[in-house]
Amino acid sequence: MTLDGQVAVVTGGTRGAGRGMAVELGAAGATVYVTGRSTRREASPLGRRETIEETAELVTEAGGCGIAVRCDHMDPQDVRALAARIEAEQDGRLDILVDDTWGGDQWIEWKPLWEHDLDKGLQALRNGLETHLITLHTLLPLLVRRRGGLVVEITDGDDMFNDRYRGSMFFDMIKVALTRLGKMLKDELDPYEVTSVSLTPGFLRSEEMLEHFGVTEETWRDGIAKDRWFAISETPRYIGRAVAALAADPDRARWSGQALSSGVLAKHYGFTDLDGSQPEASRYFAEVYFGDKKDADVADYR
Repeated sequence: MTLDGQVAVVTGGTRGAGRGMAVELGAAGATVYVTGRSTRREASPLGRRETIEETAELVTEAGGCGIAVRCDHMDPQDVRALAARIEAEQDGRLDILVDDTWGGDQWIEWKPLWEHDLDKGLQALRNGLETHLITLHTLLPLLVRRRGGLVVEITDGDDMFNDRYRGSMFFDMIKVALTRLGKMLKDELDPYEVTSVSLTPGFLRSEEMLEHFGVTEETWRDGIAKDRWFAISETPRYIGRAVAALAADPDRARWSGQALSSGVLAKHYGFTDLDGSQPEASRYFAEVYFGDKKDADVADYR
């Protein structure tokens, strides 16, 4: 599997799934523009320590070419500057767009709509959905012009999850809308031979999630004592391998318009997580968490 010579953009590539996807695209040989607001000179409003420069360096160490670009995807001017840079540095070539901005957890309240702070809810919508629309509007012309590319809308939850209410109206609207974006873009992009999908990780062991459970990647299984569902969790590199496999598949158009998960693609393409397992979080939650197999062995789903 090789992506030598291909150019990718991973938005929200500072940490979590974004970092995992950028690194795996780099491992396959791609040039990856890593965008986000957290830099070594200026932290994002989230105030976390991860930076886009670190991610870009990891991309290069993995075998690709990582390029860090400070970009606020809420600002159309910033995204236009990103497009102009790709025009100048890559002769306008863009093969893969991974649309992964989020950063809205800080504004989500798990309470009824009429009790939710309205300003916070609308800010979450802007951060989680408007950023995707701005990015697509600005960067899709590069993909359409070249033809044959891939657009991946990163969301939280597949159709099985999103058929259920997600506990907060604003959160629910954002995640369902992103899934819908990946599906309906098919109708607009098919004439240009560009494949569009939505993709979700399972239970993601992001940097923030590891901190929440008080564990490291090496000791993550200790977190199962706090939450049994953590046993089905996966690293950010797992969804990264899903994106890389899709991008390298010459027949990827078969997936266009579908809502996919890292676990589903792992079974199809045969890749594994870093520990050699193949977590099937969606099937596990469908059959165990929501279903009647409460005593099922999680090993049967990894």
